Amino acid sequence: MKHKSFFKNVAVISIGGFLARGIGALYRVPLVGALGGYGMGLYQMAYPFFCLMLTFSSAGVPAALSRMVAREEGRGGGRQTALAALKLFFLLGLTGSVVMAVFAPLVGKMQKEAALAACYRALSPSVFLVALVSVLRGYFQGKSNMAPTAVSEIAEQVIKAAAGTLFAYRLAADPVRAAEAALFAVTLSEGAALVYLLARWRREERSRMLPVRPATGYDVFRAALPVMVSASLLPLSQTVDSVLVVRLLARHTPRAVALYGLLSGGAAALIRLPAALCCGIAAAAVPSVSRAASEEEARERSLRAISLALLLSVPCALGLFFFAEPIVRLLYGGLSAEDAAVLVRLVRILSFSAVSLSATDVLAACLTGMGRAGHAALSMLAAVTVKLFVQLLLVPDPAFSVEGAALAADLCYLVAFFLDLFYTIRKKRGKAYDHGRESRNGAGGSDPAGEGGALLRGQGAGAHRGNSLGANA
Repeated sequence: MKHKSFFKNVAVISIGGFLARGIGALYRVPLVGALGGYGMGLYQMAYPFFCLMLTFSSAGVPAALSRMVAREEGRGGGRQTALAALKLFFLLGLTGSVVMAVFAPLVGKMQKEAALAACYRALSPSVFLVALVSVLRGYFQGKSNMAPTAVSEIAEQVIKAAAGTLFAYRLAADPVRAAEAALFAVTLSEGAALVYLLARWRREERSRMLPVRPATGYDVFRAALPVMVSASLLPLSQTVDSVLVVRLLARHTPRAVALYGLLSGGAAALIRLPAALCCGIAAAAVPSVSRAASEEEARERSLRAISLALLLSVPCALGLFFFAEPIVRLLYGGLSAEDAAVLVRLVRILSFSAVSLSATDVLAACLTGMGRAGHAALSMLAAVTVKLFVQLLLVPDPAFSVEGAALAADLCYLVAFFLDLFYTIRKKRGKAYDHGRESRNGAGGSDPAGEGGALLRGQGAGAHRGNSLGANA
């Protein structure tokens, strides 16, 4: 891919992602006013389990499918691969929705909030819808067409914000129903995104060329599995955080839930905005790196992508650190002086993660494109383990309190970044580059199963990001 085309794709999807997340962040201002503290707490507590279900049903699909489509596009196999993926993830997404609805009461009890059951049921159809949306986005991204992803992300946020605000204010007298309705707006937004992407899909000219052996759902699942495993680690740790951090805080303060809300719903949401600027780099990097003719070229393209990510994220991190107080005052003016002061400290601590999180997303996408998906999975596993250990060590200490959880997050992303960087620049000794391997199709056709095997030896959490609905929430 030429530099000009790469930067164009980065610009399209980054602008779209930034606008989408900007709308999502601004949406929280009226939403907090409509839901109040309790309603917003329910809204926020519903997301970790929801994101976990998304991970098992669709996370990693955009990155993995993008790689397969990019490799097969020249032989006309991309559309057939996407069709196989749609059939598979139709079933996985439907299963995820059913599981979420059935286990809603049990999870609510585990979180010691029975009212969450209704919230989970309102969100459950989104799991199915997001699975299909992820496949279609991966298909278009593999063809280096980032516009459908960007437009669908913006449409999601506009519809969610409009419907959610309307529902929340109409039902403001009942915080539980208001939170449930606001979460149902997420389902409506995903349905709208799916309709738009299907319309774009139908307008695509059907390829006249067929691969020697079309990919099957099993091939796609093998390719997506390591990406899904890697992408599941962070949401799983966040689900654990929603229980563990609150309980650790409760040992020394009665404001445990409020402090956790400031961390996850306030500071973390702001830190994700710089990562949104870099989501286009991660999405564009997968097909770009996948098409590299040699390992050296793939490494050069990866380093170019990470350099661009640092160029964008470092100024954002500096802005968050030095201007944390006016940012909090502007966006969260309704907070008490005590909560505002806590939030300012959390934003400054987590500002370092604005760089490492953005860079980790891009490096994980590059590793996916290089066929090293499992390496990013190992990196994230190590990073999450470090985070858990630091939380257990610092959060129960009143001297650190919730700031200990923020420091743990900083270390988590920092560990993931350096490990991903190491795996990206490390050479494969004694092995030919994956892109140049002889195909088993005989006629030079792509071997989807072979790609799946390569991905199983390798990983990408950028998927993530491709599917960070929790971050958009």
